[in-house]
Amino acid sequence: MILGLDVSTSITGVSVVDHNGELLLYEAWDMRNKRYFPTLWSKADFIENKLRELKVRKKFIIEKVFVEQNLQAFRPGLSSAKTILTLAKFNGIVSYLARRMYELEPEYIAAPTARKLCGIKVERGKKAKDMVLEHILKTEPSFKIQYTKHGNPKPGSHDMSDAIIIAKAGVIFHKK
Repeated sequence: MILGLDVSTSITGVSVVDHNGELLLYEAWDMRNKRYFPTLWSKADFIENKLRELKVRKKFIIEKVFVEQNLQAFRPGLSSAKTILTLAKFNGIVSYLARRMYELEPEYIAAPTARKLCGIKVERGKKAKDMVLEHILKTEPSFKIQYTKHGNPKPGSHDMSDAIIIAKAGVIFHKK
């Protein structure tokens, strides 16, 4: 089984697929509540417990771990340098936790590479995350999300779909 992670300090998307890319699990691990998750370390403890739950309670035998590669450069107007550094730090922590939990070295896939491997072409003027979510909703019958009263996908939907694309791209990458 393959574990796909879309790591974020707010909501981490998680998916498990088999060697054929069949979706077995998808979740959004929500850490936005500052009362319960006041520090990066409290979030790391939460992620560690969730990874253990996948292994022990759900009995998933993970053979490969794929993580969405964090941003490599500062891009004005998108994220501050401080945000990028915090995300990179947390990505490293989660990668280490996954490595320790499953005794596997995580492999990193850049989001554009994952989308390309899965046949998703981002149309000009559209957001990549929306295109990925749309693709997963069309191609994965078992993938269901909830919507807000205004018809927008609820928080976590994009994170789950991104994690699925990372895992599926990992399957494709290793078959080549």
